[in-house]
Amino acid sequence: MLNFVICDDNLHILDKMEKMLDNIFIKHNFDAKIACKSDDFDTILNYVDNNKTDVLILDINLKYGKTGLQIAESVRKKNKHAYIIFTTAHLEYAMVAYKFKTFDYIAKPLMPERLEETIVRLFEDIQGLPKKYIKIDNKNTVVDENQINYIKRDGMKLIYHTPSKDYQVYSSFNKIQDALPTNFVRCHKSYIVNTNNVTNVDPVENRLYFLENDFSEIGPKYKREIMEVFKNDGILK
Repeated sequence: MLNFVICDDNLHILDKMEKMLDNIFIKHNFDAKIACKSDDFDTILNYVDNNKTDVLILDINLKYGKTGLQIAESVRKKNKHAYIIFTTAHLEYAMVAYKFKTFDYIAKPLMPERLEETIVRLFEDIQGLPKKYIKIDNKNTVVDENQINYIKRDGMKLIYHTPSKDYQVYSSFNKIQDALPTNFVRCHKSYIVNTNNVTNVDPVENRLYFLENDFSEIGPKYKREIMEVFKNDGILK
């Protein structure tokens, strides 16, 4: 199921957009829900930081001088995969919005037909993306690489940790490391992390955080390398 987050500083528009989206989901049998809606900048950021978020629909001009562009900038530092859609009555923001890998830009007033066209195209885009799987044993067990937060060494076993399940196999880092995608990086003698899923880096506590306060450790031997990875990705300054 896709989790949608919507933000607009006009509560009437926010409620209207929620109803429009619900109607689109029902009409096309889309597996999606409105996970969070708010007119408050900080509420949206807090939700996105701590919960699975697949699609954000953001008004550009918000209350108290805040903007949807600021939300998008913060999200992109931690989540490279979320779809971002902007809504605004000010078309001059269109070019700025696309720097955040924007999926679409919808002018206000928001029309049901225009929103529906965007959401249908979004689902077509998602369904057209091939999933990448990692084979983890000789029994042809495969796991979607995007679901793996980290791989942990536990004695003679490796634990492929996902939010929903742990997969345990007898193997070693030496046997698998060269075959892993480049976004899987060693950060500790006992951890390889999927850097695409890291939401926060704590260099003081030496931890890498994922959604729902899941975390892995950073070892002193690997700290410099892993910090460089996140500096290059924009998570660390």
